[in-house]
Amino acid sequence: MYKFTDIVGQEQIKEHLQTAIRTEKISHAYILSGEKHSGKEFIARVFAAALQCEKHGTEPCGECHSCRQAMTDNHPDIKYVLHDKPNTVGIDDIRTQINNDVIIRPYSSERKIYILNEAEKMNTQAQNALLKTLEEPPEYATIILLTSNVNAFLPTILSRCIKLDMKPVADEKIKNYLMRTIQIPDYRADICVAFARGNVGRAKHLAQSEDFEAIQNDALGLVKNIRDMELYEIVAAVKGIAQYKVEIADYLDIIAIWYRDALIYKATADANSLIFRNEVTALRRVADRSTYEGIEEIIRALESAKRRIEANVNLELVMELLLMTIKERG
Repeated sequence: MYKFTDIVGQEQIKEHLQTAIRTEKISHAYILSGEKHSGKEFIARVFAAALQCEKHGTEPCGECHSCRQAMTDNHPDIKYVLHDKPNTVGIDDIRTQINNDVIIRPYSSERKIYILNEAEKMNTQAQNALLKTLEEPPEYATIILLTSNVNAFLPTILSRCIKLDMKPVADEKIKNYLMRTIQIPDYRADICVAFARGNVGRAKHLAQSEDFEAIQNDALGLVKNIRDMELYEIVAAVKGIAQYKVEIADYLDIIAIWYRDALIYKATADANSLIFRNEVTALRRVADRSTYEGIEEIIRALESAKRRIEANVNLELVMELLLMTIKERG
Protein backbone atom coordinates (compact mmCIF):
# COMPACT_ATOMS: atom_id res chain seq x y z
CA MET A 1 0.00 0.00 0.00
CA TYR A 2 1.44 3.36 -1.00
CA LYS A 3 1.60 6.04 1.69
CA PHE A 4 2.34 9.75 2.02
CA THR A 5 5.89 8.80 2.99
CA ASP A 6 6.31 7.30 -0.51
CA ILE A 7 5.69 10.68 -2.16
CA VAL A 8 8.96 12.26 -3.29
CA GLY A 9 9.00 15.96 -2.39
CA GLN A 10 5.71 17.93 -2.29
CA GLU A 11 6.13 18.52 1.46
CA GLN A 12 3.60 21.38 1.58
CA ILE A 13 0.88 19.33 -0.10
CA LYS A 14 1.53 16.33 2.13
CA GLU A 15 1.41 18.50 5.24
CA HIS A 16 -1.80 20.21 4.13
CA LEU A 17 -3.62 16.96 3.36
CA GLN A 18 -2.45 15.11 6.46
CA THR A 19 -3.37 18.08 8.66
CA ALA A 20 -6.83 18.09 7.08
CA ILE A 21 -7.19 14.38 7.93
CA ARG A 22 -5.89 14.82 11.47
CA THR A 23 -8.13 17.80 12.25
CA GLU A 24 -11.08 16.32 10.33
CA LYS A 25 -11.35 19.48 8.24
CA ILE A 26 -11.70 17.89 4.81
CA SER A 27 -12.70 20.19 1.97
CA HIS A 28 -15.50 19.17 -0.38
CA ALA A 29 -13.25 19.97 -3.38
CA TYR A 30 -9.54 20.10 -4.19
CA ILE A 31 -7.58 21.03 -7.30
CA LEU A 32 -4.17 19.38 -7.64
CA SER A 33 -2.28 21.34 -10.29
CA GLY A 34 0.98 20.28 -11.90
CA GLU A 35 2.55 19.17 -15.15
CA LYS A 36 1.99 15.72 -16.62
CA HIS A 37 3.68 12.85 -14.72
CA SER A 38 4.33 15.08 -11.70
CA GLY A 39 2.56 12.66 -9.35
CA LYS A 40 -0.87 14.27 -8.97
CA GLU A 41 -2.81 11.03 -9.33
CA PHE A 42 -0.50 9.20 -6.94
CA ILE A 43 -1.12 11.86 -4.26
CA ALA A 44 -4.88 11.74 -4.89
CA ARG A 45 -4.90 7.95 -4.50
CA VAL A 46 -2.97 8.09 -1.22
CA PHE A 47 -5.23 10.86 0.11
CA ALA A 48 -8.38 8.96 -0.87
CA ALA A 49 -7.11 5.75 0.72
CA ALA A 50 -6.18 7.57 3.92
CA LEU A 51 -9.62 9.19 4.12
CA GLN A 52 -11.30 5.81 3.81
CA CYS A 53 -8.91 3.86 6.04
CA GLU A 54 -10.72 2.08 8.86
CA LYS A 55 -7.93 2.88 11.34
CA HIS A 56 -8.48 6.66 10.86
CA GLY A 57 -4.80 7.62 10.85
CA THR A 58 -3.05 10.18 8.65
CA GLU A 59 -1.60 7.35 6.51
CA PRO A 60 -3.42 4.44 4.84
CA CYS A 61 -2.72 1.41 7.04
CA GLY A 62 -2.59 -0.93 4.04
CA GLU A 63 -4.12 -3.73 6.08
CA CYS A 64 -7.82 -3.00 6.57
CA HIS A 65 -10.51 -4.07 4.11
CA SER A 66 -10.92 -0.49 2.86
CA CYS A 67 -7.19 -0.08 2.15
CA ARG A 68 -7.04 -3.40 0.31
CA GLN A 69 -9.97 -2.29 -1.85
CA ALA A 70 -8.35 1.09 -2.53
CA MET A 71 -5.07 -0.57 -3.46
CA THR A 72 -6.78 -2.60 -6.20
CA ASP A 73 -9.04 0.25 -7.40
CA ASN A 74 -12.08 -1.68 -6.20
CA HIS A 75 -13.27 0.61 -3.42
CA PRO A 76 -17.00 1.30 -3.92
CA ASP A 77 -16.71 4.82 -2.45
CA ILE A 78 -13.61 5.95 -4.37
CA LYS A 79 -14.78 6.82 -7.88
CA TYR A 80 -12.49 7.51 -10.84
CA VAL A 81 -14.38 9.69 -13.32
CA LEU A 82 -13.89 8.46 -16.90
CA HIS A 83 -14.55 10.10 -20.25
CA ASP A 84 -15.02 8.47 -23.64
CA LYS A 85 -13.73 11.33 -25.78
CA PRO A 86 -9.93 11.68 -25.59
CA ASN A 87 -9.88 15.49 -25.55
CA THR A 88 -13.15 16.39 -23.83
CA VAL A 89 -14.88 15.73 -20.54
CA GLY A 90 -18.51 16.41 -21.43
CA ILE A 91 -21.61 17.35 -19.49
CA ASP A 92 -22.94 13.77 -19.60
CA ASP A 93 -19.71 12.48 -18.00
CA ILE A 94 -20.17 14.87 -15.07
CA ARG A 95 -23.90 14.35 -14.72
CA THR A 96 -23.84 10.56 -14.77
CA GLN A 97 -20.61 9.92 -12.83
CA ILE A 98 -20.74 12.74 -10.28
CA ASN A 99 -24.01 14.69 -10.04
CA ASN A 100 -26.39 11.74 -10.22
CA ASP A 101 -24.13 9.50 -8.15
CA VAL A 102 -23.23 11.89 -5.34
CA ILE A 103 -26.80 12.04 -4.05
CA ILE A 104 -26.50 8.35 -3.11
CA ARG A 105 -24.88 7.97 0.30
CA PRO A 106 -21.55 6.10 0.64
CA TYR A 107 -21.79 2.35 0.34
CA SER A 108 -19.38 1.27 3.06
CA SER A 109 -17.45 4.35 4.25
CA GLU A 110 -18.03 7.72 5.86
CA ARG A 111 -17.02 9.55 2.68
CA LYS A 112 -17.51 9.34 -1.05
CA ILE A 113 -14.54 10.50 -3.12
CA TYR A 114 -14.42 11.41 -6.81
CA ILE A 115 -11.10 11.73 -8.68
CA LEU A 116 -11.14 13.37 -12.12
CA ASN A 117 -7.84 13.25 -14.01
CA GLU A 118 -7.18 15.71 -16.87
CA ALA A 119 -9.94 17.89 -15.44
CA GLU A 120 -8.84 20.75 -17.69
CA LYS A 121 -10.62 18.87 -20.49
CA MET A 122 -14.03 19.69 -19.02
CA ASN A 123 -15.89 21.92 -21.46
CA THR A 124 -17.89 24.90 -20.20
CA GLN A 125 -21.12 22.92 -19.97
CA ALA A 126 -19.41 20.19 -17.94
CA GLN A 127 -17.88 22.75 -15.58
CA ASN A 128 -21.24 24.42 -15.06
CA ALA A 129 -22.78 21.03 -14.33
CA LEU A 130 -20.05 20.29 -11.77
CA LEU A 131 -20.61 23.71 -10.24
CA LYS A 132 -24.09 22.67 -9.15
CA THR A 133 -22.59 19.95 -6.97
CA LEU A 134 -19.77 22.18 -5.72
CA GLU A 135 -22.27 24.84 -4.64
CA GLU A 136 -24.27 22.43 -2.46
CA PRO A 137 -22.15 19.33 -1.89
CA PRO A 138 -23.31 16.57 0.45
CA GLU A 139 -21.29 16.61 3.67
CA TYR A 140 -19.77 13.21 2.83
CA ALA A 141 -18.50 14.14 -0.67
CA THR A 142 -14.96 15.09 -1.69
CA ILE A 143 -14.11 15.87 -5.32
CA ILE A 144 -10.47 15.93 -6.42
CA LEU A 145 -9.68 17.59 -9.75
CA LEU A 146 -6.27 16.82 -11.27
CA THR A 147 -5.03 19.24 -13.91
CA SER A 148 -2.00 20.39 -15.87
CA ASN A 149 -3.73 23.67 -16.77
CA VAL A 150 -5.54 25.37 -13.93
CA ASN A 151 -6.31 28.34 -16.20
CA ALA A 152 -8.82 26.17 -18.06
CA PHE A 153 -11.24 26.31 -15.12
CA LEU A 154 -14.05 28.82 -14.71
CA PRO A 155 -13.44 31.33 -11.88
CA THR A 156 -16.52 29.94 -10.14
CA ILE A 157 -14.93 26.47 -10.05
CA LEU A 158 -11.65 27.85 -8.71
CA SER A 159 -13.40 29.83 -5.98
CA ARG A 160 -15.01 26.67 -4.57
CA CYS A 161 -11.92 24.47 -4.45
CA ILE A 162 -8.76 24.36 -2.39
CA LYS A 163 -5.94 24.68 -4.92
CA LEU A 164 -2.70 22.79 -4.29
CA ASP A 165 0.22 23.34 -6.68
CA MET A 166 2.82 20.66 -7.35
CA LYS A 167 6.37 22.02 -7.00
CA PRO A 168 9.51 20.89 -8.84
CA VAL A 169 11.32 18.29 -6.71
CA ALA A 170 14.98 18.85 -5.84
CA ASP A 171 17.37 17.03 -8.19
CA GLU A 172 19.12 15.20 -5.33
CA LYS A 173 15.83 13.79 -4.05
CA ILE A 174 14.90 12.51 -7.51
CA LYS A 175 18.36 11.04 -8.02
CA ASN A 176 18.23 9.18 -4.70
CA TYR A 177 14.73 7.94 -5.51
CA LEU A 178 15.81 6.56 -8.91
CA MET A 179 18.91 4.87 -7.51
CA ARG A 180 16.94 3.37 -4.62
CA THR A 181 13.82 2.16 -6.44
CA ILE A 182 15.06 1.41 -9.98
CA GLN A 183 18.66 0.69 -8.99
CA ILE A 184 20.35 2.53 -11.83
CA PRO A 185 23.93 3.85 -11.56
CA ASP A 186 24.44 7.43 -10.43
CA TYR A 187 25.61 8.78 -13.81
CA ARG A 188 22.46 7.48 -15.52
CA ALA A 189 20.30 8.88 -12.72
CA ASP A 190 21.98 12.27 -13.30
CA ILE A 191 21.01 12.18 -16.98
CA CYS A 192 17.37 11.39 -16.18
CA VAL A 193 17.28 14.09 -13.51
CA ALA A 194 18.68 16.67 -15.93
CA PHE A 195 15.84 15.96 -18.36
CA ALA A 196 13.11 15.66 -15.75
CA ARG A 197 13.42 19.25 -14.51
CA GLY A 198 11.94 18.45 -11.11
CA ASN A 199 9.30 16.01 -12.39
CA VAL A 200 9.62 12.68 -10.57
CA GLY A 201 7.30 10.77 -12.90
CA ARG A 202 9.17 11.91 -15.99
CA ALA A 203 12.51 10.97 -14.41
CA LYS A 204 11.18 7.51 -13.58
CA HIS A 205 9.80 7.09 -17.12
CA LEU A 206 13.14 8.08 -18.68
CA ALA A 207 15.06 5.75 -16.38
CA GLN A 208 12.92 2.81 -17.50
CA SER A 209 12.61 3.77 -21.17
CA GLU A 210 14.57 1.76 -23.73
CA ASP A 211 13.50 4.31 -26.36
CA PHE A 212 15.13 7.16 -24.43
CA GLU A 213 18.36 5.21 -24.10
CA ALA A 214 18.34 4.53 -27.86
CA ILE A 215 17.78 8.23 -28.61
CA GLN A 216 20.58 9.17 -26.23
CA ASN A 217 23.03 6.72 -27.81
CA ASP A 218 22.12 7.92 -31.30
CA ALA A 219 22.47 11.62 -30.43
CA LEU A 220 25.77 11.18 -28.62
CA GLY A 221 27.12 8.98 -31.40
CA LEU A 222 26.36 11.78 -33.83
CA VAL A 223 27.95 14.66 -31.89
CA LYS A 224 31.07 12.64 -31.05
CA ASN A 225 31.74 11.93 -34.73
CA ILE A 226 30.24 14.88 -36.59
CA ARG A 227 33.56 16.71 -36.97
CA ASP A 228 34.82 13.92 -39.26
CA MET A 229 31.58 13.33 -41.18
CA GLU A 230 31.20 14.11 -44.88
CA LEU A 231 28.24 16.10 -46.16
CA TYR A 232 26.46 13.01 -47.50
CA GLU A 233 26.82 11.38 -44.08
CA ILE A 234 25.23 14.40 -42.40
CA VAL A 235 22.33 14.29 -44.87
CA ALA A 236 21.89 10.59 -44.06
CA ALA A 237 22.00 11.40 -40.34
CA VAL A 238 19.23 13.97 -40.82
CA LYS A 239 17.06 11.31 -42.46
CA GLY A 240 17.69 9.08 -39.46
CA ILE A 241 16.82 11.82 -36.97
CA ALA A 242 13.44 12.25 -38.68
CA GLN A 243 12.32 8.97 -37.07
CA TYR A 244 12.46 10.74 -33.71
CA LYS A 245 9.98 13.43 -34.71
CA VAL A 246 7.79 12.79 -31.67
CA GLU A 247 10.83 12.80 -29.34
CA ILE A 248 12.78 15.53 -31.16
CA ALA A 249 12.76 17.79 -28.08
CA ASP A 250 14.52 15.03 -26.10
CA TYR A 251 17.00 14.54 -28.94
CA LEU A 252 17.87 18.24 -28.99
CA ASP A 253 18.04 18.40 -25.18
CA ILE A 254 20.59 15.57 -25.16
CA ILE A 255 22.80 17.50 -27.58
CA ALA A 256 22.31 20.72 -25.59
CA ILE A 257 23.39 19.03 -22.34
CA TRP A 258 26.41 17.56 -24.17
CA TYR A 259 27.63 21.00 -25.23
CA ARG A 260 26.85 22.58 -21.85
CA ASP A 261 29.03 19.81 -20.37
CA ALA A 262 31.74 20.69 -22.89
CA LEU A 263 31.51 24.36 -21.90
CA ILE A 264 31.72 23.52 -18.19
CA TYR A 265 34.69 21.21 -18.72
CA LYS A 266 36.49 23.81 -20.84
CA ALA A 267 36.07 26.37 -18.06
CA THR A 268 36.78 24.13 -15.04
CA ALA A 269 38.41 20.85 -16.20
CA ASP A 270 36.24 19.27 -13.48
CA ALA A 271 34.53 16.04 -14.56
CA ASN A 272 32.54 15.73 -11.32
CA SER A 273 30.13 18.51 -12.31
CA LEU A 274 29.29 16.99 -15.71
CA ILE A 275 26.04 15.21 -16.56
CA PHE A 276 27.78 12.95 -19.10
CA ARG A 277 30.83 12.45 -16.90
CA ASN A 278 31.20 8.86 -18.14
CA GLU A 279 32.02 10.46 -21.54
CA VAL A 280 34.73 12.73 -20.16
CA THR A 281 37.37 11.67 -22.73
CA ALA A 282 35.14 12.66 -25.66
CA LEU A 283 34.06 15.86 -23.91
CA ARG A 284 37.69 16.79 -23.30
CA ARG A 285 38.32 16.54 -27.06
CA VAL A 286 35.39 18.87 -27.77
CA ALA A 287 36.55 21.33 -25.09
CA ASP A 288 40.13 21.33 -26.41
CA ARG A 289 39.28 21.89 -30.08
CA SER A 290 36.38 24.34 -29.69
CA THR A 291 36.31 27.97 -28.59
CA TYR A 292 33.96 29.32 -25.93
CA GLU A 293 32.24 31.34 -28.64
CA GLY A 294 31.84 28.27 -30.85
CA ILE A 295 30.18 26.18 -28.13
CA GLU A 296 27.90 29.06 -27.15
CA GLU A 297 26.91 29.48 -30.79
CA ILE A 298 25.95 25.79 -30.95
CA ILE A 299 23.81 26.15 -27.81
CA ARG A 300 22.06 29.17 -29.35
CA ALA A 301 21.56 27.21 -32.59
CA LEU A 302 19.92 24.39 -30.61
CA GLU A 303 17.50 26.81 -28.96
CA SER A 304 16.71 28.32 -32.36
CA ALA A 305 16.11 24.84 -33.84
CA LYS A 306 13.61 24.09 -31.07
CA ARG A 307 11.68 27.28 -31.77
CA ARG A 308 11.59 26.58 -35.51
CA ILE A 309 10.34 23.03 -35.01
CA GLU A 310 7.64 24.28 -32.64
CA ALA A 311 6.66 26.72 -35.40
CA ASN A 312 6.30 23.75 -37.80
CA VAL A 313 9.29 24.60 -39.97
CA ASN A 314 10.38 21.53 -41.96
CA LEU A 315 12.22 19.21 -39.55
CA GLU A 316 14.85 18.01 -42.01
CA LEU A 317 15.76 21.55 -43.09
CA VAL A 318 16.07 22.68 -39.47
CA MET A 319 18.24 19.71 -38.53
CA GLU A 320 20.48 20.03 -41.58
CA LEU A 321 21.21 23.66 -40.73
CA LEU A 322 21.81 22.77 -37.09
CA LEU A 323 24.19 19.90 -37.86
CA MET A 324 26.23 22.06 -40.24
CA THR A 325 26.60 24.65 -37.45
CA ILE A 326 27.67 21.92 -35.00
CA LYS A 327 30.20 20.52 -37.51
CA GLU A 328 31.74 23.93 -38.15
CA ARG A 329 31.79 25.23 -34.59
CA GLY A 330 32.07 22.08 -32.44
